[in-house]
Amino acid sequence: MKHDASRIVTRRLADKRPGKTDWDRVAALTDAEIEAAIADDPDAAPLLDEEFWAGAEMVMPDGPKERVTLRLDEEVLEHFRGSGRGYQTRINAVLRAYVRQQKHAADSQPRPRRR
Repeated sequence: MKHDASRIVTRRLADKRPGKTDWDRVAALTDAEIEAAIADDPDAAPLLDEEFWAGAEMVMPDGPKERVTLRLDEEVLEHFRGSGRGYQTRINAVLRAYVRQQKHAADSQPRPRRR
């Protein structure tokens, strides 16, 4: 079958396409199964448990910011909005603390020796 290269197909965000994820299977997973899958995945980020956040420090950023669109879980958004005005700045501060921690962790990893 030949393809017509001159045919252009456009899609809108509103055009829903069926996904391939088996959401019933995902919903049936226990926390222990999810944690085991994360531990077995070398590409997965570490779990952010209480120990991770114990040393977290709120640092209010200053300077220019870039406007972005971000989708957040309802629970997360309710938590930050519930603390009053400036919730977007607090979200930014939490993300900034995470970035700093990741940079610190990367800097403290031993570097391979050059030959």
